[in-house]
Amino acid sequence: MQEFTIERLGPGDEDRLREIRLHALADAPAAFASTHDKEVAYPRDKWAERLADPDSAWFVAADAGLVCARQEHEGEAHLLSMWVAPRARGTGLAGRLVDEVIAWSKAREAHEIGLWAVDDNLDARALYARKGFLPSGEVMALPSHPELMESRYVLSLVFRTARADDLPAIVALITDDAIAAARTGAYGEEHLAAFEDIEADPNNELIVAELKGEVVGTMQLTYIPGISRLGATRLQVEAVRIAGHLRGQGWGRRMMEWAHAKGRARGCAMVQLTSDKRREDAHRFYRSLGYAQSHEGFKLQLD
Repeated sequence: MQEFTIERLGPGDEDRLREIRLHALADAPAAFASTHDKEVAYPRDKWAERLADPDSAWFVAADAGLVCARQEHEGEAHLLSMWVAPRARGTGLAGRLVDEVIAWSKAREAHEIGLWAVDDNLDARALYARKGFLPSGEVMALPSHPELMESRYVLSLVFRTARADDLPAIVALITDDAIAAARTGAYGEEHLAAFEDIEADPNNELIVAELKGEVVGTMQLTYIPGISRLGATRLQVEAVRIAGHLRGQGWGRRMMEWAHAKGRARGCAMVQLTSDKRREDAHRFYRSLGYAQSHEGFKLQLD
């Protein structure tokens, strides 16, 4: 199997970028928002401008692969112009190109990477799913081929599955709350046993948010299959916490939107949660996300 070397293009590589980009547009015209006819007319300065942009990076693998990473807003990166030549498909090159974008985005301290993929491109969608990209729910017509629909996918560089060594920080986040502190207790063996049960259950996930090596958020996701609602699966969200110094900065909304994407990826029909009646600020937050207070909750303590 041929081994491909990936390199980043820079000033002076305008001709290389033009050649491989036009090759990609000709080979897979239904995969891009732009067209070969449009870009073949670009002057050399246009290609030089692309390479000179400090907020983007172009990676190539000889004449067999291309991808662009771009950061338009603080904390948000984008994967663009992904293409692998037919002779290089199935070699792992596509995954390595995605890894280059992820590494570049992390180096710029991006919080997430977004991309658009044509719905009919099943191979690309499978690749992005393997890399951890989740459906955002956004859909639009492909500009170059309006008869095709494309969907947006997002990879979080902040949210991940919890590890056992995250537990002290998770318990600290949960107990930094007068309502939850008494019923959670100090970190101990009970929490480790519960974590092991969660980790062993494919329908449960304990999630953390990590910034610069510090666990700053947590939540638990539970996928509940059911007979009602035509056999729909529901996503249950519990124990949502964000560190005090980050509250009011949009991190709670990012966390919930990521949870919704996880639910879509698992085929959930709806998401639900409970919130203590005393948490009025939390209720306003969930309503702002579109949640409806449609049910009355009941709990019975079992001795």
